[in-house]
Amino acid sequence: MPMKKIYFSLFLIVFNTVLVAQTKVSGIILDSSKQPIPYANVVFKGSNTGVVSNEDGRFYIESPDNYTELIVSFVGFPDKTVKLPEKVNYDFKVILTEGNALKEVKIYAGKTSKKNNPALDILRKIWERRRKNGLKMFKQYEYEKYEKVEFDMNTIDSAFMKKKLFKGMEFVFKNIDTSKVTGKTYLPIFINESLSDFYGDNENKRTREILKANKNSGLGTGDGVNMFIKDLYNDYDIYDNYLQLFDKSFTSPLSRTGIDVYNYVLADTAVIDNKLCYNIVFYPRRKNELTFKGDFWVNDTTFAIKKINMAITKSANINWVKDIYLEQEYEVLNDSVFLPTRDYMMSDFALRKKEESKGVYGKRTTLYRNFKFNEKKSDKFYKEEVNYINNEVYARSNEYWDENRFEKLNKDEKKIYAMIDTLKTVKRFKQLYSLVSILGSGYIEIPKYHLDYGPIFSTIGNNEVEGWRVRAGVRTYFGPNDLWRLQGYTAYGFRDNKVKYGASGKWMIDKKNRVIISGGNRRDVEQIGASLTTTNDVLGRSYASSGLFTTGSNGKLTNINLSTLAVEIEPIKNITFQLGFSYRTLESASDTFALDYYTDATQTTTKSSVTQSEVNAQIEVTPKKKTIGYGVERRDIDSPYSRIFVNYSQGFKGFINSDFSYQKLQLYYKQPIIIGAVGRSNLTVELGKTFGEVPLGLMSVVPGNQTLFIIDNTFSNLNFYEFVTDQYATLKWEHNFQGKIFARIPGLRKLNLREIVGVKGVYGTVSDENRLINASGLIYQAPEKPYWEYNAGIGNIFKVFRLDFAWRGNYRDIPGTNNFTIKGSFGFYF
Repeated sequence: MPMKKIYFSLFLIVFNTVLVAQTKVSGIILDSSKQPIPYANVVFKGSNTGVVSNEDGRFYIESPDNYTELIVSFVGFPDKTVKLPEKVNYDFKVILTEGNALKEVKIYAGKTSKKNNPALDILRKIWERRRKNGLKMFKQYEYEKYEKVEFDMNTIDSAFMKKKLFKGMEFVFKNIDTSKVTGKTYLPIFINESLSDFYGDNENKRTREILKANKNSGLGTGDGVNMFIKDLYNDYDIYDNYLQLFDKSFTSPLSRTGIDVYNYVLADTAVIDNKLCYNIVFYPRRKNELTFKGDFWVNDTTFAIKKINMAITKSANINWVKDIYLEQEYEVLNDSVFLPTRDYMMSDFALRKKEESKGVYGKRTTLYRNFKFNEKKSDKFYKEEVNYINNEVYARSNEYWDENRFEKLNKDEKKIYAMIDTLKTVKRFKQLYSLVSILGSGYIEIPKYHLDYGPIFSTIGNNEVEGWRVRAGVRTYFGPNDLWRLQGYTAYGFRDNKVKYGASGKWMIDKKNRVIISGGNRRDVEQIGASLTTTNDVLGRSYASSGLFTTGSNGKLTNINLSTLAVEIEPIKNITFQLGFSYRTLESASDTFALDYYTDATQTTTKSSVTQSEVNAQIEVTPKKKTIGYGVERRDIDSPYSRIFVNYSQGFKGFINSDFSYQKLQLYYKQPIIIGAVGRSNLTVELGKTFGEVPLGLMSVVPGNQTLFIIDNTFSNLNFYEFVTDQYATLKWEHNFQGKIFARIPGLRKLNLREIVGVKGVYGTVSDENRLINASGLIYQAPEKPYWEYNAGIGNIFKVFRLDFAWRGNYRDIPGTNNFTIKGSFGFYF
C-alpha cells in the first residue's frame, strides 16, 4: 500500500459531517415469520429515490424532499405501501406477506434462472447498445464538470470526545449533529472542490481535462490534493465489464459476465421523463465476491440506463472499506440520447466492518453540464503537458466560486472551511498532523530550517561485516514542488567501526521539459548482487546490506565509492531520457569474500579492487503513469502502469585509472495485467549482456534473497552470488486472485484471504574470457540450464500480512542452498 494511503487510514482515527435531509428512514424488512428479507427494493412513493436492503434486510434511505410513504417490493411478495409517521423514522419495521403481485412478470426467488428470465432479455439488449448510448454516440464531445469531495468522521460518542487525543481541540465537536435515524454522529473534516472542462475524441480514443479551479479546506495545497483524490476515487463507466474501485476489479451489474455472478429480477415498469423504463433489481449469487446489490432503470427502446443505484455487499473481499454506494443519473437529450448529469459515490472507511466501528465517510459528487458534440480538436490539443501547473487555479476568489459552482454548498459544508482554518492554529492538532505525516512519508519535518530528517525506516540494519548499523539522514524541504533538493546521510557500523556517508543533489533547470541535473557521492557497504537492472542512484537503499533479518551468510559485501553526474529530460509525458557519468571503486568488505581478478594472461598477477569510469544512457517509458507534484521529485499515484527501461553503459579503460573497457546493454519491462474478477497479474522481463572482459565486481549477479521478507525482482531460493552471468534473461509472472478461490470454500470464506501464485525463471551464461580472469575464489556458476522456482502465497492475513511459500524447480542438489523457503511481508492494501 502506498504511504499516502497509510496517511488516510491513520487520519480517519483523528476526526465527520452533518447529513441534512428532510425525510430519513432506517429499518428492517421482514417476512411473516420475522425472517429478514435481503435485497428488497425500497423507494419513496412518487419518486425515483430508492435503495436496496442489505444481506440482513436492513436499509437506510433519505431525501432532501418531504415524503410521507414508502413502497417496499420484493419478488414473490406484493408491493407494500407504508405510511411514515415522522419525517425522521428510526428502527422502522416493514413486514411483507406472500402473495401474487406482479402476475405479468415471472417470479424468481433466491437464485434466479438463467433461462426464461425477462430481466436477462433486457440485459442482453443493453449489451448490444452500450457502445451506441450516451457520449459514445458522438465522434467528439466536451462538457463542464464540477466535483466535490467531502470526508466526515462518523460514530462519535461522548467517551470518544473525552479522549486525551482531542485535548485543546474540543471546540470542533460543536459542529456535531446526532442522527435520529442511525444514532450516529458526524463531524466534518475535509472538503475539496474542483471545476474543469473535459474533452473527448472517440475516434482517436483520447481525452483531456483542463482544471479551471480547485479549492480545499486547508489540509494540503496545490495539485497534490486533487491527484490524491483522483487516485482514491477512480473514474468508472458502468457499461464496462469491470469497475476499478480501490485497487479492486468489481464486476459491473451491466457486465457480459454478470449473469454468472448476479441474480436479476424485472421488478417494475414506470414512465420517467416521458419515457417508459424497466426497473431491474440485481444481487449477488455468492458471498465474498467483488459484486454489488442494487437496481437500475433502463429505457425500453434505446436500452440506455436512466438511473442506477448500487452498493457493495457486506461480505465483499475489501479492506478498510465498510460500505461503497454508487448512484448515477442521466437526462434525455433529443428524445433518444441519454447523457450523465450526476454521479455520486459514498464510501465508509473503517478499520473494522462492525456496525459500531468508527470510521470516515468519503463522499464524491460529480455534476455535468453544457455538453457539446462533434467539434474536432487538433492532435496537439490532446498532447498532455509534461510539467505544467497554473497556480491561479488554486487561488480563485470566493466570488468566483459563488458564481461558478453548479450547486450551492449547504451550511454544514460551509462550516468545514471555517473549522479547519481554526484547527490549523491549534498546537495539539499540529502535533497530531505531524505524527501522521511522519508515519506516512518516513521523514520528520524541521520547518525552522526547511529540512526533513529521515527516512526513519532505514535507521537500523544488521549484516556480517558491519554488525549492527545505524543511519541518519536529512534532506531539504521547502514544499512538495521544490525545484532543487539536497540530501545526505551518514551511517556507522559497530563491528567494522567505520563511518559511511552519501550526499546528492538535483536541480530542475527547465520546468516545462523537466530538465534535471544531478550528482552525488556515496561511500558505503553494499550488496552489489541485489538486483540485475541497475541505476546509479547514489542514495539507493540496499535491502541485502541494511536488512534486520537474514538467513545464511550475508558477508559477500563490497566497499563502494561511487560518484555520479547526470542530466535527464522528459520532452514527452512519461518518456524520460538520461545521460550520465559514474566513477566507482570496488573492493571486498569481508575477509571471507574477494573480488580478485588476474591482470595478465599468464595468471600470475592479481588485483583485489576495481576502479571504473562509465558513461551510461537511459530511456524510461511509463505509459499511463500518474504522478503528484511538479517539483524535482514527484510521487507516483498508485495505479498500475507498464514500465520499459533501457540502459546502455560504456566503460573506458585508462580514463581516470579505469581498469576495463566494455559495453553493457540492459532491458527491463514490467506489465500489469488486470483480468477482471479473476484478479491481477504482473509480468516482468529482464534482459542483459556485457560485451568485453570484466571481473566479478562488474558482472551481472542473479539476485538472491537471503532475508526473511519478500523482495521484488529477486529469487527467493537463491543465495547471494549463487549464479553469476555476463548475459542473462529472466521471466517472472505473479498473479493475485484477490480471494476468488477462497471465497468458494465455506470454512475460509469469512477470513477474506487472498491467494497468490507465481513462477520465476532465469537463463544466463559466462564467457570463457571472463572465467579466465576470475581469481576471486568464487566458482562462476551460470544458469545455462534455466533455473526456475515457483511460489504460492496467502495474502490479507489479519488484513496486513502476506506469507509466501517458494520451491526450487531445479538445481536442488547444490549444498548450502534452500529448496524451500517461507517469506513474509507487511502492507496496507484495500
